[in-house]
Amino acid sequence: MQHDGDGQMPIRLALVGIGKIAQDQHIPALQANKSFELVAAVSRSGGIENLPCFADIGDLLASGLDVEAVSLATPPQGRHAIARAALEAGLHVMLEKPPAATVSEVADLAARARDAGVALFATWHSREAASVDAARKWLAGKTLRSARIDWREDIRVWHPGQEWILQPGGLGVFDPGINALSIATAILPEALLLQSARLEFPANRQAPIAAELSLRSGETPVEAAFDFLQTGPQSWDIVVETDAGRLVLSDGGQRLAIDGAEVSAGANEEYPRLYRRFASLVRENASDVDLTPLQLVADAFLLGERIEASPFSF
Repeated sequence: MQHDGDGQMPIRLALVGIGKIAQDQHIPALQANKSFELVAAVSRSGGIENLPCFADIGDLLASGLDVEAVSLATPPQGRHAIARAALEAGLHVMLEKPPAATVSEVADLAARARDAGVALFATWHSREAASVDAARKWLAGKTLRSARIDWREDIRVWHPGQEWILQPGGLGVFDPGINALSIATAILPEALLLQSARLEFPANRQAPIAAELSLRSGETPVEAAFDFLQTGPQSWDIVVETDAGRLVLSDGGQRLAIDGAEVSAGANEEYPRLYRRFASLVRENASDVDLTPLQLVADAFLLGERIEASPFSF
C-alpha cells in the first residue's frame, strides 16, 4: 500500500451516488489525490470500474469492507439517513452541496459527528473556484455601494431529466443559485441577510424555476436573479460596486476583473481543493459545517412571494 505525501496511509473512501457530478468531478479528484484510496461505490444505477458496488449504505456497512470515510454525491432528499448511518458506524462524511434537504437535518448531522468524534464536511464547491479568494481579499476594507448576482442557466442542458431538482427538497433553481450565495457569503465583508424574495413555481412542479432576491450586506443592497430557463449565453456573475472601483466575478467564480482589467488567477481546482480540505479534517477528526447558504435559501422559501409559472417538462 502506497503512502500519501505526508507518509500516512491513504484514507479508504466509498463514494455514494454515481451520477453526473460524481463522474465529472468526484472520481477524477479522488483518483488524483494520494490522501485517498477509492475502495467502493454505493449506487443502484451504476458503479465504478474494478471496484465493488453496493446497493445502499446498509449493504456497504454490513459487508465488512474496510472503509474509513464516505463522500455523498446523492440528491439532497434522503441524504440525512445515509449520512446518519455512516456517522453512527464511525465513518467520516463529506456532503455534496446542498448538504441536505433542510437546515435542521444538517444541524443534526453536525451534532452526531461531534458526538462520534469524526469529521463532517458540508462542501460548497463554488467557494473553491479560482478567483474567489482574490475577490474576497480585494473587497476587504473597501466601502461597498451595491452588489448584483446573476445566475442564469438552462436546466435542460445542465440537469437533463433530473426530476428530483424540481421536487420538494430539490431546491429547484436554488440548486445552482446556492452556489452564488455560497460565493457571496464568502466574499462580502458583512453578513448577507434576506429582505424579500419572489419565487416562480411551474404549475406542475414543487420547486421554483426562477427567483429574485433582495438582500443586504451591512448597509449594502444586494440584488440576485436566478433563472433555470436561460437560453443562449449562460451567466454566473457577481458584480460589486465599491468606492475603489467595480469588481466582476464571472464564470462561477473562475474569472475576476477590476474596472474591466482581468486579474490573473490560477487553475480552477474546485473538487481537488475540497478533497484536500476533507483529508485534513479527517486527519484532525474535525468538522467544517457552514449552513449560511442553505439558511438563505430557507429564508427565501419562508419569506418569498410565490408566483405560478407555466408548466415545465424536460
